[in-house]
Amino acid sequence: MTTLIEVPEAEPGIVAPKSKSKGGGGLGRYIVVRFFLIIPTVFILVTLVFFLMRVIGDPITASQGGRLPPDVLAQRIQEAGYDRPVLVQYFEYLGQLITGNFGSTITDRRPVVEVLTTFGAATLELSINALIVALAVGIPFGLIAAQHRDKTPDAFLRFFAILCYATPVFFSGLLLKLTFSVWLGWFPVAGRASTRTELTMSGLAAPSGIYWLDALRSGNFAALGDIVAHAVLPAVALGLLTAGVFLRLVRTNVIGTLGKDYVEAGRSRGVSEFRLLTKHAYKPALIPIITVMGLQIALMLGGAILTETTFEWKGLGYQLVQYLNARDFVAVQGIVVLLAIIVAVTNFVVDIIAALIDPRVRY
Repeated sequence: MTTLIEVPEAEPGIVAPKSKSKGGGGLGRYIVVRFFLIIPTVFILVTLVFFLMRVIGDPITASQGGRLPPDVLAQRIQEAGYDRPVLVQYFEYLGQLITGNFGSTITDRRPVVEVLTTFGAATLELSINALIVALAVGIPFGLIAAQHRDKTPDAFLRFFAILCYATPVFFSGLLLKLTFSVWLGWFPVAGRASTRTELTMSGLAAPSGIYWLDALRSGNFAALGDIVAHAVLPAVALGLLTAGVFLRLVRTNVIGTLGKDYVEAGRSRGVSEFRLLTKHAYKPALIPIITVMGLQIALMLGGAILTETTFEWKGLGYQLVQYLNARDFVAVQGIVVLLAIIVAVTNFVVDIIAALIDPRVRY
């Protein structure tokens, strides 16, 4: 016996609610969540840096101990507030950070914010140059390796990729200087620009601090050529560190994409291998690169410290080494905190770009 179940009709004017997808969220929610994750990340990094800097005692004793008379040293410590409990100093430091006050350096009594703005542009310029090199080398060579899978070009390029990210950046920098500056004389040995160009850049109205951008804005192509010549070797030394990672990622993902059904369908219709590689397999292979680019920016900033020291590129990395040698831990603390903030914000931007390209990332 069949039992009929009577389903009540919906009342006029009432629309049944739509079922929510299991994924939920959407781009807006994803952006908000990722943005608020920056706060605990930066907070943890700031806390670790602060207390690690206090392991050796107060910063003034670490920097000036043995150089100043005991009474003068005690007065400096009291004036800076380092004789108070560490927790009191910590919460006061957090309050200063919120207002953008990173303190003042001990060795030269400069505001740390001034140090960051003065030398931060140089590090940003080096990172941009290195990223251009990494993308220009990693993506085309990754495509070539995928196209010639398991053949001689592929084997050579895989070896080249391993060599790139396994070689310490200071060692590759020294090799580049020795080969192209000392032996061949093609590029300058060190610095961001010649003395004449440095003076020209410092005399510009409202300079950005990025030399090649300021040279383009002013139309000074002679200075631009000098700046590019100085930038080539540092950019290559730092860029190859990341180019090897990009090369392997592009190769692996393009090989995977070339085996997809829609690529096979295009191949069966007579589409050329070159078009399949550059039109169908290329874009999906970029998604993993964008995803890991945030991690590579952190690696690149770490490598910038060694690169700037090797080439005397006066950026944040170069200054960080100088302040470490002087045991100026207030300046070191400010620079490390800024680098941590840059890495966190960069990862946020990369996550948003990845979500825009691939909607699956949002869920």
